[in-house]
Amino acid sequence: MAASLAAPADILMGQAQTTATTTADLARKRKTDDAARAFEASFLSTMLQPMFEGLSTEAPFGGGQGEAMFKSFLTDAIAKQTAKRGGLGVADTVQREMLKLQGLS
Repeated sequence: MAASLAAPADILMGQAQTTATTTADLARKRKTDDAARAFEASFLSTMLQPMFEGLSTEAPFGGGQGEAMFKSFLTDAIAKQTAKRGGLGVADTVQREMLKLQGLS
């Protein structure tokens, strides 16, 4: 009779471990998604910088050292928003490979 009482406890413990594993896996997937999106944003920012190099703006609304400094902020913001809205698909591929390396699907 003691064996029959132990079985449900083992089942419940197994479910608790599965839930904990699933929660840990979800946390890892979320972190890899964040890292993949950050990578894609960085990649896009690097690709967008040459687009703004040839632009010249004239007074009274442009030019100077301040504009040159803030161009990098503009390209970073464009890249982050593009990656946030789905990007080019780079983040999905990077995330898939990161999850493979961790043994997750």
